[in-house]
Amino acid sequence: MKKAILYINQFFGQIGGEEKADFPPEIKEGLVGPAMELNKQLGEDIEVTHTIICGDNFMGSNTDEAVETILKYLEDKEFDIFFAGPAFRAGRYGSACGHIGKAVKEKFKVPVITSMNEENPGVEMFHKDLYIFKGGASAAAMRKDIKKMTDFAKKILNGEELLSAEEEGYYGRGIRRQVWLKQPVTAADRVIDMLLKKVHGEPFETELPIPKQDMVPIAESIKDLSSAKIAIVTTGGIVPIDNPDKIQSASATRWGKYNISNLDRLESGAYKTIHAGFDPAAANADPNVIVPLDAMRAYEKEGKIGKVHDYFYSTVGTGTTQGEAARMGREIVADLKEANVDGVILVST
Repeated sequence: MKKAILYINQFFGQIGGEEKADFPPEIKEGLVGPAMELNKQLGEDIEVTHTIICGDNFMGSNTDEAVETILKYLEDKEFDIFFAGPAFRAGRYGSACGHIGKAVKEKFKVPVITSMNEENPGVEMFHKDLYIFKGGASAAAMRKDIKKMTDFAKKILNGEELLSAEEEGYYGRGIRRQVWLKQPVTAADRVIDMLLKKVHGEPFETELPIPKQDMVPIAESIKDLSSAKIAIVTTGGIVPIDNPDKIQSASATRWGKYNISNLDRLESGAYKTIHAGFDPAAANADPNVIVPLDAMRAYEKEGKIGKVHDYFYSTVGTGTTQGEAARMGREIVADLKEANVDGVILVST
């Protein structure tokens, strides 16, 4: 019988929610949470023997330590395949699945399979390293996502023919393999066929897809900073102490705009960070390390810049999907343009 091991986060490991996100790695013999469904769908010939649980924040903040600990857990275990997730659209979870999956693959030379939604940043980070199946946006897709993973796992372990990434349902890894067509057609005939379809406006599929690049044109330089209005925008989660816009600490879908027209600096106790991706101690003690209002006021007084915009803009970057980030960016830019802002200091963490 073949053996499998599953990695999951603190929520699916039934440890707790965000308050337990700092939970350190733990390995449990047997099935916990999604491992039960995974084991069921793998069938009688493959058994999930252990479940590994680790908090998303712990993995994100202590990646090397978490990975090293988990690899030590696995050293005396027998397993033929490793699973992680599914991670859906959860960015920290996707990143965690990617980090541990890549490490396990490199150390133990076993297949590693996970699943993430296309909006999960873990896809972009790890799609070249792992089999990452195209998954749903939330846990409602759990069974469907696990079935894709287990169907493919059985094909691997049974030595069956593996099809292309598109046909199997995982994100392409940039690997090209020679394929022998069951009905041989010469390259010349295939390319002429594609050309004719293109000329006649018919659909066709290229054999060499070129990845689309999200190219952002470089803005023109500011000719005279001494007369320019400069705004501060941050993904570091600095907000008034009561977080009036209820910006999420991770996977943000909201942003805030806060008046600083009468302030020379941001004071501790009046402002804080709600960002869940880093230790907040330094930022809470001095919010200006993230939103450098004190330094910008100094430049303003020295005449190096014309004016600091009356508002700063804030959201959280960790786990935020590309789609949500793009939407918030467009909304903030529209507000900046309306205020005739000339340039932006974009501060992260």
